[in-house]
Amino acid sequence: MTICRSTLVKLAFSTALLTLPLQTALAQDANAVAERFRTLMTKQGVEVSWTGVSGDADEMVIEGAAFGVPGEEDRFQVGKLTFEDVSEKDGGYRIGTISTEPYHFNQDKLAIDVSAMTFNGVLLPAAEDTDPVKSLLMYETTELASVEVKLDDKPLFSLTNLSGEITPPSDGKPMEFTGAVEKFTADLTVVEDPASKAVIEGLGYQTISGNIEMAGSWQPTDGRMALTQNDITIDDAGTLGFSFDIGGYTPSFMQSLQDLQKKMADQPAGADDSAQGLAMLGLMQQLTFHGANIRFDDDSLTGRVLEYFAEQQGMKPEDIANQAKAIVPFLTAQLNNPELSGQITAALNTFLDDPESLEITAAPASPVPFALIAAGGMAAPLELPKTLGVSVTANAD
Repeated sequence: MTICRSTLVKLAFSTALLTLPLQTALAQDANAVAERFRTLMTKQGVEVSWTGVSGDADEMVIEGAAFGVPGEEDRFQVGKLTFEDVSEKDGGYRIGTISTEPYHFNQDKLAIDVSAMTFNGVLLPAAEDTDPVKSLLMYETTELASVEVKLDDKPLFSLTNLSGEITPPSDGKPMEFTGAVEKFTADLTVVEDPASKAVIEGLGYQTISGNIEMAGSWQPTDGRMALTQNDITIDDAGTLGFSFDIGGYTPSFMQSLQDLQKKMADQPAGADDSAQGLAMLGLMQQLTFHGANIRFDDDSLTGRVLEYFAEQQGMKPEDIANQAKAIVPFLTAQLNNPELSGQITAALNTFLDDPESLEITAAPASPVPFALIAAGGMAAPLELPKTLGVSVTANAD
């Protein structure tokens, strides 16, 4: 019996000794994943800190995670980050899901609740990978179920079903991305400014709701970035869309910009920052402007605005529209650009007669360096519309 007991004790002790290196290795792997995550986030301009790492390389938890901007003391406390389905990939790691825990903030009369956010298919490339594109932290999809803001227990703002999707660049093809918010709502009755409150009530927008859609692409090799869609739709009002197309936004430009921002943040208050200003101008020379567009599609907002001002002045909505048509040519004459002035006048007349859409487009004949735009804005601002190829249209498909 004594021999048996002794043998069992030795076996248990031997097993513990054998598994200890394995447990240590798993903990080291989890720490390695966490450190790789921190390094990549730092490269992309976000500092990450935590209080501890637990679990193993297959499933791990980062406790007390906080995110911040380099040079800034304030940190956003995220809390627990859970990494699931972690595996090695090409010397780096692939993480099936990174999820946050629900966030709750309550101070004075304000309460904010944010549901858990998930990032799926996260890639942490190997440290030895020198390809600037492959060295970026990428994810395939992201989801956030809800955000709710309350003031005095009264709903102030809410958001449901935020989602995003990224297709990483490969085989010479650009990265493509999309994003959406299924629905948001906002209570505007909390606005305290009397003048603004009167306009909100007059237009009938005490509570608004809507959705957001966006899409775009980025080619890392030449830095061509295009935001092809960024539409904010407010129900029973309209859709405001914005898009742009620039070049030169390469990974090396991003790194240089982050380095410069960190230097500026590290400077003491009141220090001479003229050198950083010149460096920023130098960086801007790498960017080129290819085009931009702003478009408004009406869904009763224009009619409400005309009716509101007509009621204020004891007139009819069509009289207010005619007044606007008469004033616009005098205002646009100050542009010293007869062609553009004529376009604006014609577009506004068309839109006020039949409010469908109003669009401003900038499409230069050839890419314009950002440095030239900045110089032109200071030296000859009235020439910028010609340089950028600005045009205005109404009710276009």
